[in-house]
Formats: sequence, C-alpha cells, structure tokens
Amino acid sequence: MNYNQLTENERYQIYILKKAGYTQKEIAELLKRNPSTIGRELARNSGLRGYRPKQAQTLSDERRRGAYKARKVTANVRSAIETLIRQELSPQQTVDYLARHKGCRCTMRPFTSSSMQTRQRVVICTCT
Repeated sequence: MNYNQLTENERYQIYILKKAGYTQKEIAELLKRNPSTIGRELARNSGLRGYRPKQAQTLSDERRRGAYKARKVTANVRSAIETLIRQELSPQQTVDYLARHKGCRCTMRPFTSSSMQTRQRVVICTCT
C-alpha cells in the first residue's frame, strides 16, 4: 500500500470543488484519491471559517514536523544496553540509566513470543 500526502495543489482543488458543490466522493474520483482521504482532510483541517487550503497546508506541515521519527540505536547505546542486561538491571532501571546518561528516551513494551508463548518486556529507545 502506497501512501502519499495531499499536495498543496490538491488542497486548493478540494477547496474549489467543494465551493462548486461537488460531494466528497466526486472530489475523490476527480483527484484519484480515496473518499475517506478527502473526508479526513476536510474534518482535520476545517476551522471556524470552513476549509481553507493555505491553513490546511500549514497545519499539515506542522503535524509532519512534529511527527515521531524512530532513530536507529547506535552501537554505543546497544553496547550500553547489553552491559546493563549483563549486570541484571531491570528493564525500568535500564530505561532510567539510558535517559540519565545517554540522552535516550526509552519505553518498555510488552512482547509475546509466539513460538515460546512467553511474555517479556522489551526496551525500545529513541536516542538523539
């Protein structure tokens, strides 16, 4: 499944077609987009004065800039995690140590191994 964000040009087309009285389904067909994409765009980016394409583009850009982006764990951080595990620190202690000393934001997530039917805690990190 490919996903492409709406362009600024498409947002202006949505605005013009909506003003001309086209339905969301008709707009979607003309832009070769899924009707739910048009519906989400109008719901997400309509303000008190209705849908405005420039404002919609600005809001989209801000959301995109603030979006979470996972970063790979560096060899240095991986080594630190392995050392902490060998020292038998709990997952929470590992998370706290990495936050304090390595500048990493880490969380613990439950993980169930389908082959062993066991539930473990996994440490997931985002390091700057």
